[in-house]
Amino acid sequence: MTGYLFDFHGLSLEARGSGVLWWPGGRWLVVADLHLGKSERLARRGGPLLPPYEGLATLERLAGEIAALAPEVVVSLGDGFDDLAAAQALDPLVAGALLALARGRDWVWLHGNHDPAAPRHLPGRSAAELRLGPVALRHEAGPGPDISGHFHPVVRLAGERRRAFLLGPQHLLLPAFGAYTGGLAHDHAAVQALVPRGLAIACGPRAIPLPIGQPRRR
Repeated sequence: MTGYLFDFHGLSLEARGSGVLWWPGGRWLVVADLHLGKSERLARRGGPLLPPYEGLATLERLAGEIAALAPEVVVSLGDGFDDLAAAQALDPLVAGALLALARGRDWVWLHGNHDPAAPRHLPGRSAAELRLGPVALRHEAGPGPDISGHFHPVVRLAGERRRAFLLGPQHLLLPAFGAYTGGLAHDHAAVQALVPRGLAIACGPRAIPLPIGQPRRR
């Protein structure tokens, strides 16, 4: 799987086709919006019944990237769990997979709007945000420069909706990584307010950069 290399406020980064962000300088793997336990949360709240396999499917994809990159640090940019009750009710196979992936590395759960605190029975530590030099890592974009998730951005490419990174002057938005997560179009007003121009990096077997918000030529 090929990625797209770029610089963001002094950081040399790679947007991977899978949807994870890789910082080779510190061996950090950053992932957004896993939403583990979503099928359980929907069933508990009387929503549609979905096959309860999204947790394992999500972690299997993440395990492939961890095996390929061997990160020293994994950062979840918030909403790692669909809510705190879902975190407590994780399938034992999903919890066991998390334990295996976290073994031997630092694992950080940033606070999200779905999971404002990390569950204590699972590996890792929690924080409101992290900093890499001038760049903040947080769930929802704030004063830039920052790297965040929350919006689940998508872009259309050849008639197909693709999860996408959005790279602007002050904000880098990551795509949702969870198997059952939806998406918000890159030109939605809430997203455009943060990234009015720059690149959408479409996910897939190859990460494809697409210019967005460029003025039309006359």
